[in-house]
Amino acid sequence: MTTTMGSDEQPQSYFPRWKFKASGVIMPEERLSWGQTVVSGLQHCVAMSGSTIIAPLLMGFDPNVAVLFSGIGTLIFFVIVAGRVPSYLGSSFAFIAVVIAATGYAGQGPNPNLSVALGGIVGAGVLYGVIALIVMWSGVGWVERLMPPAVTGAVVAAIGLNLAPVAVKAVSAGAFDTWIGLATVLIISVVAVAAPGLWRRLPIILGAIGGYLLYLLFANGLGFGKPIDFAQLAAAPWLGMPSFTTPTFQPDAIFLIAPVAVILVAENLGHIKAVGAMTGRSLDAYLGRALFADSLATIVAACGGGTGVTTYAENIGVMAATKVYSTLLFTFAATVSILLGFSPKFGALILSIPGPVIGGLSIVLFGLIAAMAGRIWVENKVDFANPANLITVAVALTAGAGDLTLKFGAFTISGIGTATFGAIILYQILTSPLARRAE
Repeated sequence: MTTTMGSDEQPQSYFPRWKFKASGVIMPEERLSWGQTVVSGLQHCVAMSGSTIIAPLLMGFDPNVAVLFSGIGTLIFFVIVAGRVPSYLGSSFAFIAVVIAATGYAGQGPNPNLSVALGGIVGAGVLYGVIALIVMWSGVGWVERLMPPAVTGAVVAAIGLNLAPVAVKAVSAGAFDTWIGLATVLIISVVAVAAPGLWRRLPIILGAIGGYLLYLLFANGLGFGKPIDFAQLAAAPWLGMPSFTTPTFQPDAIFLIAPVAVILVAENLGHIKAVGAMTGRSLDAYLGRALFADSLATIVAACGGGTGVTTYAENIGVMAATKVYSTLLFTFAATVSILLGFSPKFGALILSIPGPVIGGLSIVLFGLIAAMAGRIWVENKVDFANPANLITVAVALTAGAGDLTLKFGAFTISGIGTATFGAIILYQILTSPLARRAE
């Protein structure tokens, strides 16, 4: 299969030849020295780790399995896009609200209905794959018409607002928990704003470490809270098989979780556009393949107990900071993630993170999801003087934040699904020729 990229690259091989380049901007088909490539790959692994590890904890998934399948998913993506699109696939936060709703997860420990959630995530992956195949056949124009920035931003904001009560509840068990959660928020904020160099790209993982140490000091050391129990961490072996889980397919859960595919399409579309802008070269020709790769990676992950996956803004940030876009880096990042997936010691360490620290992380992460909507609207110059945009956003935000639930016989759509379908359908109605003639 032939492909084309830079003007100096011959379209003879499926994968790039990754020509060596010592400095300057490193394009996707180029590479640094092997030593620098390995180090840069580790940097991408660290960049994704904060969110990829926290997301499964918030849903009651096994973090070992989630990290393992994030690595596998990244390699699947790499192969399907022929090594032409730099990307790491990590745990998607878009699934959190619907998984919690579908499983009734209480927010602590393993999710007792994990298999039900996995069946819904497989459903989302299948729907995502269907959309990808249509895009590969007909182009991306219809996706952009169906989900313009006004709609995409509204759905993203609705997800963040829907999750807000979960974050607040996690830090509300007592005064000590609240202060630890707020301290974690402060650490994340200071790192994101004032940390030097690439440390500024790692606010979540540094916030988790800082919050963990604070909790350890005041709970284990000074007795202000329930001490962290390190027995499980001490007993866990360094190497071992992850605890895989197979999906169970229940129509209600599938109907509730599958619409998240719409958000994954929007996230991947944004990733392709962003990387294309940074490299000065359009990657639109690979969008269909990128969507299909992400859908397949999500299905594979869910079949073994992992979370749904998506492209990561954290890794875009690292690329923007370093000007290194070599796709070869991500094979090393993925390999490290797979190895971590086979370390029960690593998983036990993650599971020892105290609830208030996770709550503090959640306040920031869920808030950033909602705030991302503002960025979408500003960057795309969405006109809120236009009643179609204004009303679509207003209805979606209220439906998502208030968790408006609709019932159709045996099927139930929670707030996220209502906001997603409501925004898409309402916008199409308000911008239809009939509505324009009535103006």
